[in-house]
Amino acid sequence: MEKSYYLCPMKRAIVSVINDLVTDQRVNKSCLALQKVGYEVLLVGRQQRKSPPMDERPYATHRMKLLFEKGPLFYAEYNIRLFFFLLFHRANLLLSNDLDTILPNYFISRLKGIKMIFDSHEYFTETPELVHRPKVQKVWKRIEGFVVPKLNEMITVCNSIADLFREKYGVKVHVIRNIPPRKALPPKGDKETLGLPADKHLLVLQGSGINIQRGAEELVQAISLLDDCFLMIIGGGDVLPILKQMVVDLKITDRVRFFPRMTYQQMMAHTQLAELGFCLDKDTNLNYRFSLPNKLFDFIQAGVPIVASHLTEIEKIIRQYDLGLFIENHEPVTIAATIHEALSDEVRRAQWKQNLKVAAQDLCWENEEQKLLEIYRHYD
Repeated sequence: MEKSYYLCPMKRAIVSVINDLVTDQRVNKSCLALQKVGYEVLLVGRQQRKSPPMDERPYATHRMKLLFEKGPLFYAEYNIRLFFFLLFHRANLLLSNDLDTILPNYFISRLKGIKMIFDSHEYFTETPELVHRPKVQKVWKRIEGFVVPKLNEMITVCNSIADLFREKYGVKVHVIRNIPPRKALPPKGDKETLGLPADKHLLVLQGSGINIQRGAEELVQAISLLDDCFLMIIGGGDVLPILKQMVVDLKITDRVRFFPRMTYQQMMAHTQLAELGFCLDKDTNLNYRFSLPNKLFDFIQAGVPIVASHLTEIEKIIRQYDLGLFIENHEPVTIAATIHEALSDEVRRAQWKQNLKVAAQDLCWENEEQKLLEIYRHYD
């Protein structure tokens, strides 16, 4: 219910994020949790030219249409627009998601005397998009260094990133992992209906950030070495044009299919059909080294064994429950060999499937949400 505003005098929370809202499951779960502790919620983001239609939510949403869609002018325009939006809309609580929304939220919280929560979904200043652009990185580090030390507490997605913020700024950091709800799992899709081959091993790579240095290019090259495998690539990201050209050049259009961003339910219907899912981020920056991506927990809930790179937080969970295998490097031959090993050992795959059921019971939003509800109640 886009552009729906409040008429009743309840306590109100304005939640802001820089994306188009549609596929951001963490922010959606945050909004639902705020409702559970008595807030009326307005979620604010942006609408891009290629954004899917907004789905129905039990809270109000507003997507701003901007003149710019990327680059410094985009960030400047969004932050200015968000500042004035927050200035002219009443709220009792502001929830800022990620560093690219923190300045307008911080200034409005000080100007109006409103409580503010900062939820960092990643270690923003060490993302690969910034690591190789030191001047831009310096700007974001200054923003982080200006605001974060002034916060009493904040939220982030894993212990490793929490430790970085604690050590650098001495701020209290709560860890809320981005885990999907157990009850949200839809029925499996049908291979024939979805146009997927019945005679090949079905593999899946998914996410809204299929970007550089996440192992996608090497995975596609590995598929060219595996005649009996078919790879679904679901979502969006800056490396997709490269991947699509690689598929053509390698002459494997019959082994790889690209699916656009879709609703969580649609994505999980596809994902459950897969025999293996991939978390192949490279250890090229702190953000990836300590990442705990949504797709890891999506695979767990879908009952899909995982092939992953050796990254701190991901490795902890896969080893704790024994959920799959690790690649020793990102050479396509190595990835292909690891996939072959995983698919060839039926006894071990059966054990992974059993372990995934245990992990899915433990690592679900119904458990994780309880910690978030306590944080939000503290702000009443």
